[in-house]
Amino acid sequence: MEYEDIKYVEGFVDNIIFRNEESGYTVFEITYDGEDVTCVGEFNYISMGEFIAAEGAFVKHPMYYMQFAVKSYEFKAPGDAQSVKRYLSSGAVKGIGEKLAESIVKVFGDDTFRIMEEEPERLAEIKGISIKKAMDIAEQLVEKKDMRRAFVFLQGFGVSMKLANKIYSQYGPSIYTIIKENPYRLADDIDGVGFKTADDIATKVGIKVDSDFRIKSGIFYVLCQATAQGHVYVPIDELEPQVRALLLVDMPDFEKYVYDLAMDKKVIVKEIDGRQCVYAALYYYMEASVARKLCDLNVKYDCPEEQVEARIARIENGLGMELDAIQIQAVKTAVNNGLMIITGGPGTGKTTTINTIIKYFESEGLDIRLAAPTGRAAKRMSEATGYEAQTIHRMLEICGGPVKDGERTGAAMHFDRDEENPLETDVIIIDEMSMVDITIMNSLLKAIAVGTRLILVGDVDQLPSVGPGNVLNDIINSDVFEVVRLEKIFRQAAESEIVVNAHKINQGETVELNKYSKDFLFVHRDSAENIIAAMCTLIRDKLPGYVKADVSEIQILTPSRKSTVGVEHLNKVMQDYLNPAAYGKEEKTVGDRVFRVGDKVMQIKNNYQLEWEKRSRYGIATEGGSGVFNGDTGIVSSINDYMAQMEVKFDDGRYVKYEYAQLDELELAYAITVHKSQGSEYPAVIIPMFPGPKMLMNKNILYTAVTRAKKCVCLVGQESCFRLMEASVSEYKRYTSLDIRIGEVSKV
Repeated sequence: MEYEDIKYVEGFVDNIIFRNEESGYTVFEITYDGEDVTCVGEFNYISMGEFIAAEGAFVKHPMYYMQFAVKSYEFKAPGDAQSVKRYLSSGAVKGIGEKLAESIVKVFGDDTFRIMEEEPERLAEIKGISIKKAMDIAEQLVEKKDMRRAFVFLQGFGVSMKLANKIYSQYGPSIYTIIKENPYRLADDIDGVGFKTADDIATKVGIKVDSDFRIKSGIFYVLCQATAQGHVYVPIDELEPQVRALLLVDMPDFEKYVYDLAMDKKVIVKEIDGRQCVYAALYYYMEASVARKLCDLNVKYDCPEEQVEARIARIENGLGMELDAIQIQAVKTAVNNGLMIITGGPGTGKTTTINTIIKYFESEGLDIRLAAPTGRAAKRMSEATGYEAQTIHRMLEICGGPVKDGERTGAAMHFDRDEENPLETDVIIIDEMSMVDITIMNSLLKAIAVGTRLILVGDVDQLPSVGPGNVLNDIINSDVFEVVRLEKIFRQAAESEIVVNAHKINQGETVELNKYSKDFLFVHRDSAENIIAAMCTLIRDKLPGYVKADVSEIQILTPSRKSTVGVEHLNKVMQDYLNPAAYGKEEKTVGDRVFRVGDKVMQIKNNYQLEWEKRSRYGIATEGGSGVFNGDTGIVSSINDYMAQMEVKFDDGRYVKYEYAQLDELELAYAITVHKSQGSEYPAVIIPMFPGPKMLMNKNILYTAVTRAKKCVCLVGQESCFRLMEASVSEYKRYTSLDIRIGEVSKV
């Protein structure tokens, strides 16, 4: 075949090798002029068995030889009997196999396709085809045509292939009316369509900027955006200016639109401290549900004190240690209450207390489950207790069919454990509770039956969860449940400057920076450039040997994303320093980011459908599942341009393949924000001390960053910046009301 002369090919789609549902990029094979031809290009819709006529040119791929790059194409109905038979035999029409295809073509010949479209009832003349099946075949042909037309229509509004598929699946032929009359419905009905996408479509359609649809959708969008900042509600006097800034329209009667949304049951309006406050209904009912379930679990037990004390003493003797009075009180409280909270900073004996509680319930023959919000936190819990700990997601048995070939293979993401199928255990202990948001707390409590003891453990002085809510803080502030505060720093922990200085920061005491310390170091540098240079030397040359850890285990933590020592700039610098470009090293550019084999990366959003597998040392899959979560970190293990995939090996041994279209879910992780480090512990952390956004320069962030280090904290920069953070209390307030809801339920 003279490839350079061929500008046109046609044939049946024999095999779809690869398809990216986001961009429509497809690699498939056809038979043309007696030879197999690999075609590549962007297609709004394509399936096996389609007959395609395409214009383009052959190009030489560096690995896969000659491919036909499609510039334009059209689908054609098969014209002759042989072509129709091949089309029907391909499986393009469900319910028709090779034998049935042969029977149909034998009866109708070249006229088969017209009969199927215009007189489908005549298919019932064929043995094995009922009238119902005949009409189903006709519907499939019509739907394929309608789908192609709908995809072209949606592409005119800049909608991606993947999103077009979702929209068409939701609305079918009604799509044209909905888009032209109220495209804001897409933001309400379809996951993945936000207000801004709907607003762009509305602008192109010509919908007025002050339409009721737009204003109400804008209000709901601002409420949902507030949850990304941790809020569960927004006071109406703060909500109005935010909506005005978004929509840039005059709204003389703003409250009317809010109460219209309340009538539609999309929002809830409540008075808090004399202010009218607006919740997205979902989050109001989540808080109410969590409050009710917590109160239901708050069962009181009456265990003889002498018996409890005797058993604690036996455990102390067996472990060769002695609890202090507060730790003993914590164990007694756990024994006598269905729900309790243990809170305390580093070195205050939380682990010893938890271990004693586990031993106590174990001696009573009770079944115990341990869990934490993240994989890293669960691993730490396992190492500290010697018992298996899981992520909350895994304990609740997260499932939901991953998407393959554009279709979900099972139910949407959900937890198998819920009210109908609760966890079968007697005691549940959750660590790192400061990280748990209202959404995951609601799912957790749904799966816990009344009568199960629930023990919540965390440091209330850590940063609150990334997601909406301030769950641990609100539960404690409700004053309804038993709370034990561990405050004494034990002797061994007191030998660590990390622990001692963390408590000083938290209590507002001055930390001495210039004395000799083995594990709390301050490197004085003035300029951002000198700070970064010192950090480069520390992470590659100094700290790995000092703490006996790999470079990838040492973590840079910074308060901000966009400053001169923020995540975005530091990651580019560290990538070039620790993993520079090299001949033969695969890399992939995504917008202004570059990923290379060997890069340290982090998942930045929950993806419940992403499939993972664990492998033996011979590369054979030994375990599989789905779900990769915000904060999971790993190393890029391979990049495959032909398959448009990048593989990441996560810290817990899971391998995950990402389509190129999914790479916006990953970012470099040589440096991460302090918020993202919650629940993790590293052999050493490096923290730049350089002025940044005022709201991030506070002791809460400094305390959280310092407590992430196990062996060494290294602060690099200006002492004045450290002093500013040490003295500043965060003025940022999360609007949450779980404590109010708990108070309401407890009085009923």
